[in-house]
Amino acid sequence: MKALRQYRMPPRNQLLPVLETCGPVDALLMPPNKPYSFVSYKTAEESKKAYVTLNGKEIVDDLGQKIILYFNFVEKAQWKELGLQALPPGLMVVEEIISSEDEKMLLESINWTEDTGNQNVQKSLKHRRVKHFGYEFHYENNNVDRGKPLPGGLPDICDSILEKWLKEGHIKHKPDQLTVNQYEPGHGIPAHIDTHSAFEDEIVSLSLGSEVVMDFKHPDGITVPVMLPRRSLLVMTGESRYLWTHGITPRKFDTVQASKGHKSGIITSDVGDLTLSKRGIRTSFTFRKVRQTPCNCSYPLVCDSQMKATPPSFPESEREASQLEQEYVHRVYEEIAGHFSSTRHTPWPHVVEFLKALPRGSLVADVGCGNGKYLGINKELYMIGCDWSQSLVDICRERHFQAFVCDALAVPIRGGACDACVSIAVIHHFATAERRVAALQELVRLLRPGGKALVYVWAMEQEYNKKKSKYLRENRMSQGKEEEVSSDMPGPELLVEQVPDTGHKEPACRMPSVSDFQEGGRNSREVTNSKLPVHTNRTSFHSQDVLVPWHLKGNPGKDKPAEPFGPGGSHDPSPVFHRFYHVFREGELEAACQTLSNVRVLRSYYDQGNWCVILEKV
Repeated sequence: MKALRQYRMPPRNQLLPVLETCGPVDALLMPPNKPYSFVSYKTAEESKKAYVTLNGKEIVDDLGQKIILYFNFVEKAQWKELGLQALPPGLMVVEEIISSEDEKMLLESINWTEDTGNQNVQKSLKHRRVKHFGYEFHYENNNVDRGKPLPGGLPDICDSILEKWLKEGHIKHKPDQLTVNQYEPGHGIPAHIDTHSAFEDEIVSLSLGSEVVMDFKHPDGITVPVMLPRRSLLVMTGESRYLWTHGITPRKFDTVQASKGHKSGIITSDVGDLTLSKRGIRTSFTFRKVRQTPCNCSYPLVCDSQMKATPPSFPESEREASQLEQEYVHRVYEEIAGHFSSTRHTPWPHVVEFLKALPRGSLVADVGCGNGKYLGINKELYMIGCDWSQSLVDICRERHFQAFVCDALAVPIRGGACDACVSIAVIHHFATAERRVAALQELVRLLRPGGKALVYVWAMEQEYNKKKSKYLRENRMSQGKEEEVSSDMPGPELLVEQVPDTGHKEPACRMPSVSDFQEGGRNSREVTNSKLPVHTNRTSFHSQDVLVPWHLKGNPGKDKPAEPFGPGGSHDPSPVFHRFYHVFREGELEAACQTLSNVRVLRSYYDQGNWCVILEKV
């Protein structure tokens, strides 16, 4: 049986009749939030007919947009890998928690006209209206002022409902803060974690007026879409409250189960059981209890009460740059070496192509070799690796590769000894332009005349030629699917509700030139005591110098992949480490190379979110 794949997703009620013109459809899978679907027919002849008849066919969706169907044959579709089959730990959804009469009274109790008595605070945020009771939530600092409760407390209508929930065991503490949000169809809220220090463990949200799909995301990239039916109560405690982000994607239709009377829970990828649901106006009542003491949760490295008070500053001297790299590069890789190695197993094609094109018997140095992923690619080469991390070098040796510990700025190999060098995802860890140029110069020193070096660095432009990189597109569903260089494990955002969209972004920098690296300035850009921002993984970069989180899973051995949720499906508190990166703008790597003597750039290219050059020593 063959399956067909089409690359834009019209509504199920439009797609299915079109497919059935070529024969009875055996199964139609429409994965949640994906721009493709899979269809299988009972016979190969029917699937061939669909390919010939429908490939390139244009249809118009419910929004009046034209969609062209593109078909391709695939041997099989991994149905079960497309979604997690369990709610995040500590998450619960209680259906029909209130009656339709109570829903009507609650909605009517909220007066969206401006309050003249100022007993509660109403704000109009981007894409939604919000009203606070008990305590005002301050979006400028993502917290509440414990000393300034709002007059009137929570609405009286909430008292009996909350008492009922307490009696029935749905909640354990009576809340003293309420945020009411009203969402128009098509609007949502960015992924966030309610600030640890602001509220106690239990956070509950009542959905009124319309159902919605809320996305929960673990720091390692797993995303779980959860259906919140109308009149249901979402209860977040423990890991789901403190570690997983939750948000609502802005869209007018949600992908939901097609079964009549679909219920709450995971939106699974059941064959033939997905459809689209049009959103209505949704009002959420989110109840919290304001925290009076610092948070002492089991996630100290992502807890604002327990984590370091301030992030490091951009280095202003060679000594500070070295210290920054020691703390936020070298120490981190020593800590995460085993887990890092378990995610680094798939060689990049262009790197393999470079190594396999070298003459037989060539001496090649892999500077910053990590776990030695590239050391055994071409058995006809004599390759030697080096890395700052003793733990990663130990992994190389266990795999019977030649490797030693050293600084990439001072490699203990005789100058001119190497036929080729590779530096894959290394130079972007140096904290200043001068140190990055020095790392390139050290590669050139190792080469004989005519020798070549391949260099990869992470690109700031994660969308290039109107195409998103794998880093932005990829949503890993299981351990072991992470790719080298542009696939880093995400960390959670410590936000409450939504930080208002101020439109502020870092001012655009001009394109670097050769003179930037020849004038001998401290850095390629002026920085005055700036704090390094923590990057949110799987998003575009807004700063060139960032801290990128790595969420350490368990305590895996050097060659043993980490278990996604530990024994028995439970997930132990896991530390989050931050690595320093300087992401390169277009042209910046070539400009740095042009400052080197006796070097010419043979080729420069963009590869899945990375800038790459091939150098030759002349």
